[in-house]
Amino acid sequence: MIRTTRNLFPLMAFIAFGAACSDSGTGPIDLPELKHDPILFVHGYGRSKGNFSEMIASFKADGWQDNELYAYDYSFTTSNAVNAQEIRDQINGIVAATGATKVDIVAFSIGSVSSRYYLKTLGGDARADAWVSLGGPNHGTDTAINCSNLFMPCTEILPGSTFLAALNSGDETPGLPRYATWRSPCDATINPDESVVLAGATNNETACIAHLQLLVDRPTYVQVRDFVD
Repeated sequence: MIRTTRNLFPLMAFIAFGAACSDSGTGPIDLPELKHDPILFVHGYGRSKGNFSEMIASFKADGWQDNELYAYDYSFTTSNAVNAQEIRDQINGIVAATGATKVDIVAFSIGSVSSRYYLKTLGGDARADAWVSLGGPNHGTDTAINCSNLFMPCTEILPGSTFLAALNSGDETPGLPRYATWRSPCDATINPDESVVLAGATNNETACIAHLQLLVDRPTYVQVRDFVD
């Protein structure tokens, strides 16, 4: 497994270990100096941080360091608002650990919705420099009609849901972050395709690729890399 796809908690334990070493006279363990804003990768519904393995490997090949790349797993049964709180905690921990002033967010599918909630309602617009949505159901998707009522985050992305109405009210891209979206004309998961588009964002259309291919498509990666860099 790629070392950079990890929860933040092992990193915090590593820093605590470094502090303990400092107290014992062996000197602190320092993280490398940042060359880029750290990136937090937020996976899709029922997925995992492992879905970003190839993209993270590409970022590493292009010069991003381990302490600039973070992914984590979250529950697919709690609401997007609760998941947004976890995003807040992850980013606060990254900032505390690395000394970064800003963090970028690369979100896939429903991760776009929870991370937008973080930016809009939890003060995340002050923490984020760039936000990326890959196939995000920003205005809902009709495939969510198959959701069980037990899985709140999925029912929250039904077109016309109360959650999305509140999230999309007023400014869809609030604050200072740079917003960008990528959608595929052949994405069978996000219907309609235009659901991904946000007013005020740089909205991109990919080649005819499937939903999950947004995570591994090379031209899409290059565009995302150049946007966050």
